[in-house]
Amino acid sequence: MKTLENTNISDVVLYMNTNLDRYTTIKLGGNGNLAICKSIEGLKSLIKILNKNDIKYHLVGWGANQVLVHTNMYLYIKLDFAVDREYLKEVRDEYDLPASFPLNTLTSHAVKFGLLGWEVFTGIPASLGGAICMNAGTSLGEICEIVKEVTVLRPGGDIYSYKQEELKFDYRVNNFLKLGEIIISAKIIHKGIDTTQGARIKEYLEYRKSTQPLKTKNCGSVFKNHGHFKAGITIDKCGLKGFGTENIQVSHMHGNFIENNGAGSSTEFIQVVDNLKKEIERYSGQKFELEVKIH
Repeated sequence: MKTLENTNISDVVLYMNTNLDRYTTIKLGGNGNLAICKSIEGLKSLIKILNKNDIKYHLVGWGANQVLVHTNMYLYIKLDFAVDREYLKEVRDEYDLPASFPLNTLTSHAVKFGLLGWEVFTGIPASLGGAICMNAGTSLGEICEIVKEVTVLRPGGDIYSYKQEELKFDYRVNNFLKLGEIIISAKIIHKGIDTTQGARIKEYLEYRKSTQPLKTKNCGSVFKNHGHFKAGITIDKCGLKGFGTENIQVSHMHGNFIENNGAGSSTEFIQVVDNLKKEIERYSGQKFELEVKIH
């Protein structure tokens, strides 16, 4: 990636061979190359250079639900588009927001105004674009339920908006984004207003805090649930809480979370996950797909 070392792109800050740990919620990244894009035009210019020089790229969002392993293969991109905080001072029928907008800010807005439907992303540490990309959700629902339109930057530099009828989702995955497309903004709606909704969201957030290790270094749920088989409950029944190494181990609070307790590495994480999958199958006969993305 020497092509990028002396490249100057407006609204793009390049960090070459930098520590990526702080760009993932599990704090496993190692050293790699990162670009922070502060505008759509800056992102366009960057993607044009990357495609011209055949450089692979990957979006990191808030770094939740992913572990960075192949740091010598990609330029990691983080969006940091400007946000007008005044935009959320009132309730709207629909919200047109940049992909980098944080979900926790939207949750606060939902609590304040009692927006129905927004409880589905309570407690998820993610940007709006990242959450849509993986159809993030909780036991209360999935974000696809409130997405009206998704605007993307295509590899060739064109901007395209997927309308609601084009948006296809499944459990923890989208089925509409094409290879190389980057979500730059989205329109979301709510399902009405209820003055008691704020209290319900707060109650659910407290429930998540009491049942999931939200304050430790982890990447969220590691495995997808498999039908009526819940990954966390299955791991618990197999007696695998605490499974792993001194640094990387299954949470004692919730079986579907793996925590970085110290000087762990992404390689160590993969080894623990691979061994955990074998133990789960050996004890329960179940094969769970990964929800966490390895990049």
